[in-house]
Amino acid sequence: MRIAVTGSIATDHLTQFPGRFTDQIVPDRLDHVSLSFLVDELHIRRGGVAANIAFGLGQLGLRPLLVGAVGQDFDAYDALLTRHGVDTGAVHRSRTRHTARFQCITDDAGNQIASFYAGAMCEAVTIDIADVARRAGGLDLVLIGADDPDAMLRHTEVSRRGGLAFAADPSQQLARLTGDAIRTLVAGASYLFTNAYESGLLLHKTGWSPADVLARSGTWITTLGEKGVLIRRRGEPDTEISALTVTDPRDPTGVGDGFRAGFLAALGHGMPPARAAQLGCAVAAHVLEAVGAQEYLLDLPALLDRCTAAYGPEARADLAGCLGGTP
Repeated sequence: MRIAVTGSIATDHLTQFPGRFTDQIVPDRLDHVSLSFLVDELHIRRGGVAANIAFGLGQLGLRPLLVGAVGQDFDAYDALLTRHGVDTGAVHRSRTRHTARFQCITDDAGNQIASFYAGAMCEAVTIDIADVARRAGGLDLVLIGADDPDAMLRHTEVSRRGGLAFAADPSQQLARLTGDAIRTLVAGASYLFTNAYESGLLLHKTGWSPADVLARSGTWITTLGEKGVLIRRRGEPDTEISALTVTDPRDPTGVGDGFRAGFLAALGHGMPPARAAQLGCAVAAHVLEAVGAQEYLLDLPALLDRCTAAYGPEARADLAGCLGGTP
């Protein structure tokens, strides 16, 4: 199965201030703030929803096509993704802007001061999914993830017009998108991904009922954190999939993207949505046990064992073909 994953590609620059921001603020001088914090650590993490999902798919053997916009500073990131099985040939490189960057300082009380530089992401609208599909020799699915809003709308319209199956995954951009834009992104989607909060926000902003959503999309997958996953399909009973137990959760960043990677990988091997969600939950657990969205490595036999322990021998028999294990 040839999957194109569109969306943000970014780096996170995370630092720690050994103190409290509030101790550095003079209340009667807030009209002229000029502060600088000497930080102890710098952690640079690779991120962006499209890159996170593609990273997981690559480890699962699908060689996904990453579609997004980056700057001329992308070489090292590009090399790492390529080593992990991601095809970066459709990534657009800006001549003038840097790759999107999240910069954050966290103090000892957990307070944060942050900025997000969209940078090259604003050029994602120039990418033509129809051209990407032609150069790839065809696409089985286009996942349209959080990105420049105009790019998300263009990718959706081009996919719909060209008869390309697509999955809607608006996630963080739901807060910015209008109800009309959300309705455009969802209509005709083979799959819709949300988390629990996003599902409520989507219904609120569109004015739709759950039945209205299902009338316009094939399968609606809602992740529920430690409660697992809810799968809704038009004309069928809801399906609930339990999450895997994680005894040492370390960082929730990118867990949802890991789920999507496992889900789409299983779909690519012909698995039904319920079984695909089980593999998604297993990959998500690995992401949760690491610090950073792309700091985990999948040992496929061990991943298969973990699916077996959580979901039983039938899951092992079905997923063995996806993971290269023994039924």
